[in-house]
Amino acid sequence: MSSLASVTSGRVLSGPGLHNIYRFLRVRTGVPEPDWLRAQMADGDPSAVISETALAGRDPCCSEALDLFVSIYGAEAGNLALKAFAVGGVFIGGGIGPKIRAKLLDGTFMAAFRDKGRLALLLATIPVNLALEPRAALLGAAAVAVALLGSAGTPLP
Repeated sequence: MSSLASVTSGRVLSGPGLHNIYRFLRVRTGVPEPDWLRAQMADGDPSAVISETALAGRDPCCSEALDLFVSIYGAEAGNLALKAFAVGGVFIGGGIGPKIRAKLLDGTFMAAFRDKGRLALLLATIPVNLALEPRAALLGAAAVAVALLGSAGTPLP
């Protein structure tokens, strides 16, 4: 039996995931956490504090955590684009993207998105857009549900 824990992309690519990456990096580097940062994280959402601190360039560990988070985000988005053969384009939705927009636009995300060996040329042709409305996916699903209710569907018992 292996002692290694399994890590899924969903565990990493979430608000708590950024905090987990940060905690891992803080332990790995051995650099103590500044008191001001610890206090801010205790008073609010740690992942939001980490991303805001990273974007402001106030702590190297926060910056490294956000870099790694965005790289994983881009790599997974590229994987999903290939799985779905989404040659018409990809939209990045949800609440995290708009909050870290500046980091998503600095090239880190797209470099990881396209880093797929011989398929990199295909991924370079896929447009990627950031949905700024955090509820875009939910609103789209609701619109489809309303449309389906008006169609000749069969209600479930």
